[in-house]
Amino acid sequence: MKHVIIAGFNGALATTITGVIDILSLTGVSWQRIMHEEPEPQFKVWLASADGLPIHCINHLDISAHLSFDEVMQDPNLLDDLFAIIVPTIGSSIEHTLARNPEMITFLRWGYAQQLVIAGNCTGNFFLAEAGLLNGKRATTHWGYKAQFEARYPSIQLKADQLITVDGHVYCAGGGLAWFDLAIYIIEKEFGYDWALQTAKAFVIDYRRESQLSYGLSRLAQRHSDELIAKIQCYFEDHYNQPQALESISEQFNVSKRTLIRRFKAALNMTPYSYLQQVRIEVSQKLLAETQLTPEQVVHKVGYEDMSSFRRLFKQHAGLTLAEYRQRFSKRL
Repeated sequence: MKHVIIAGFNGALATTITGVIDILSLTGVSWQRIMHEEPEPQFKVWLASADGLPIHCINHLDISAHLSFDEVMQDPNLLDDLFAIIVPTIGSSIEHTLARNPEMITFLRWGYAQQLVIAGNCTGNFFLAEAGLLNGKRATTHWGYKAQFEARYPSIQLKADQLITVDGHVYCAGGGLAWFDLAIYIIEKEFGYDWALQTAKAFVIDYRRESQLSYGLSRLAQRHSDELIAKIQCYFEDHYNQPQALESISEQFNVSKRTLIRRFKAALNMTPYSYLQQVRIEVSQKLLAETQLTPEQVVHKVGYEDMSSFRRLFKQHAGLTLAEYRQRFSKRL
């Protein structure tokens, strides 16, 4: 049986502790009971904290720890079977939590040196980065903290659109409920596809989600101080369904095409046409979720005539097809 440590800390998101414990502890149990087979537990999961005391989670729930970080590092019997350390989501202030938990950094560096699987969920990956375990590596985190992560750790190859990244024996999961994607991935990695699929079916959860693109906000609301670009943004948002040529936009706003592109990139880190595309995508998402218009009608309504071209663009930005997006996000009547 493989042993897993959940490395807890005050301010953690409770579900990313209890949820991972449930899924891993019941791997080889839930599905077997459903199928009237003898249960075969595959993981023994321990919750550790820096001092062995209960963890005060962000929702004010206290969860008792089984042991301290020092006890994990000093127990040779546990170490023989120890397979992974998993860091849950930071629910409180990220900077304050990192500063208040130097023991976590030490513990993760120790685990990494032992060649254990080191896995983080959502903003918990800030701990992995702070410990230096992600330098030069691929990683992900919650899409909402992409800019903060990139600014703090410029040497890391952040792939914030991905739900799971793997680089060596370091695993990262994206935002929110991606802890179950992480748990299922760990099960598949260690015991194979059948075990992972059986566990996902037993818990009635989606298997092999690949992207968090469809959950993210676009950069349309990014703050900047360029009044001209703000005016052109408003124009695009009011006339997204009409053909737009940069020459005519430049003339209308009394600026050269070259200057228009330069200032757009400086303010929003994208070209004017990329901005217009994102406006059209956001409008199409709203129409798919809130109306009964067909995908073809939606595409035409946002100003596209080439259906196949927009389908490719939408999938690239949203991570889902038009039909998949509607199925996942449409209002339930």
